[in-house]
Amino acid sequence: MSLQDAISSLRKGNFILLHDGSTRENEVDMVVAADFVTAEHVARMRQDAGGLICLSINHTFAASLGLTYMHDILFNSQNIDMDSKRMIIGTAPYGDRPSFSISINHVNTFTGITDRERAFTISEMARLYKSGNQNKKDVFNSTFKTPGHVPLLIASEGLLSNRLGHTEMSVYLASLAGLSQVTAICEMLDSETYAALSIEKAKKYAKENTIPYFDGSELVKLAKEH
Repeated sequence: MSLQDAISSLRKGNFILLHDGSTRENEVDMVVAADFVTAEHVARMRQDAGGLICLSINHTFAASLGLTYMHDILFNSQNIDMDSKRMIIGTAPYGDRPSFSISINHVNTFTGITDRERAFTISEMARLYKSGNQNKKDVFNSTFKTPGHVPLLIASEGLLSNRLGHTEMSVYLASLAGLSQVTAICEMLDSETYAALSIEKAKKYAKENTIPYFDGSELVKLAKEH
């Protein structure tokens, strides 16, 4: 599928399947713009993808909320000794540092794990992104709680110039689509092989469900051109 197909699908509140690249994780994620996330989206990611449902946010938004990466939070913690800090991931096997930050629930959730409550947390983060409030950090701190059931992923400050992950690719696509740079993503897994879903099976799923399948290498080319 073309870039325009992917952008059009995101603008309609529909899914795309996004492959990061054979030289990286070599995995396919279900991606949807957080602006449109409903309980049905979360249920489908949980049932059809099966990986971890995360929320990718752009670097500037994260900074405005006072958020940083989990590996930095843990390394700078005075309550973790140096022996335990050796557990902190430096570079992952696929070549990057993880983009995980904290995990959150909206304050108006109960457990936070249900499809409805995760969708609410996700959509409220998109609403905060679009809000004209000048002190988003105060709003964030009073509206969300941690730890929760929606892991936040912070996109690299330079997006695809610095890191080629699903986090950066999905945020970049949302930007190209003129949407909030906040996306819900979930890895597609295979219950038969107990591994990541193969590219072949992901393309078959995309075709059967009329979902655009997009190769992230096309985004890398576009980013270099611009």
